[in-house]
Amino acid sequence: MSATGQGWFLDGVKEPTMPGIGRVRVAGLVRVFGASPLSSPGVLPMGRQVVTIGRDPECELMLNDTATSRRHARLERRGEHHYLVDLHSTNGTMVNGRRIREARLVENDVIRIGDTVFRFTDRGCETHSRRTPEERALTRGPGAIVGGARMELLAARIAKVAPTMLSVVIEGESGTGKELVARTIHEKSGRAGPFVAINCAALAATLIESELFGVKRGAFTGADRDREGLVKAANGGTLFLDEIGDMPIEAQAKLLRVLQEREVLPLGGTRPERVDVRVVCATHRDLDALVKSGRFRGDLLARLKEVNVRIPALRERIEDILPLLAHFLDQERATAKPTFPFLLALAHYPWPYNVREFESAIKVALALADHDKLELQHLPHQVQIVLDAHGREADDGSGTHVAVPKIVAPSRREAPDRATLEHLLREHGGNVSAVARLFGKQRMQIHRWMKRYGLDPEAYRG
Repeated sequence: MSATGQGWFLDGVKEPTMPGIGRVRVAGLVRVFGASPLSSPGVLPMGRQVVTIGRDPECELMLNDTATSRRHARLERRGEHHYLVDLHSTNGTMVNGRRIREARLVENDVIRIGDTVFRFTDRGCETHSRRTPEERALTRGPGAIVGGARMELLAARIAKVAPTMLSVVIEGESGTGKELVARTIHEKSGRAGPFVAINCAALAATLIESELFGVKRGAFTGADRDREGLVKAANGGTLFLDEIGDMPIEAQAKLLRVLQEREVLPLGGTRPERVDVRVVCATHRDLDALVKSGRFRGDLLARLKEVNVRIPALRERIEDILPLLAHFLDQERATAKPTFPFLLALAHYPWPYNVREFESAIKVALALADHDKLELQHLPHQVQIVLDAHGREADDGSGTHVAVPKIVAPSRREAPDRATLEHLLREHGGNVSAVARLFGKQRMQIHRWMKRYGLDPEAYRG
């Protein structure tokens, strides 16, 4: 889908402009998942001031989603900010799990329109669609960096850097996959030597020099033989220094010599030994801040940071949950299919420990599932409860007031009282499926509750 003038640009050929403003940073929606796998393009850069979303073919963004109203919501640019406005839709418009009438959007907000979920980004959306088939292929197959558009672009950057001798610093939170990226760089480098990894944070300051640079016999008490260090062990290959920010300042000076002179001097040695190593580092720390505080050498950072790669946290790229889920299910040879509430919880949980925690949650779900479906209750408790308040109305926190109804959906583990069920049926026009989604239940469960209270959904329609 693409348009001329100020419309959508999904091919990424050009950046949209606005009269009197010129080039603008491109905000938009990145599709996470939907009721229909092909209900919308994956990336929807915003080029217009106002975009209407719904099932109506005349909407600028048309969703093939039966849970979406014909004119469901409107995305607006007002100055530097973007707002999402509900157009009195049947099933409501939600931002971060809360039902809104109008909300100002910020980076990485999770938006639900009908049964389609998006991530909002306020910049760089056009770059998501500037991908070649070769770039897309980089996130598929054995050893690939699994993910969506952002990871494809990262993989493309890695593919260009890998064959060089440039040193690389990989930044990212714990669990984002820094070592996987380092191994990928090594595998694509063409270097015949080994990949040698060391966690700088796991070694005592008194041992890190001997571990890295080796020891000559007699260098200290107990050194009864020559021992090769990890730098020499990585000769012809790649040395991966994890948590480089925790390396003692004394060892940093010797590492700088390795990078400058391509030689290593073991402890107790008198003659440097030539080495051919490519150094890749990883850290969750701010190395520039460590330099300013005197805890990291600036000259070493300049040598290490010839190329900088940042891996975004999973909460910043929730469009990756589907490819990651498929990857881990394939690894476990599992055939179970995720339900909508299961996926909804995955999209709304913040994943503080990133992909590592995500993988663990999927393994737990597979262990607990006793049939061919992955249900909400199969996820760890901390993931399940993100949907406890799903669908409630709230203030969006940006100064735009959104009224909170007097009756809201109770805990998903409890049956609603009659007044609550009546309120939700009335609010959703007797749409049993919509009410079921609020509770994370099947439609039959809602029918059982209605039968208990003697309620007829027809009474709330039209």
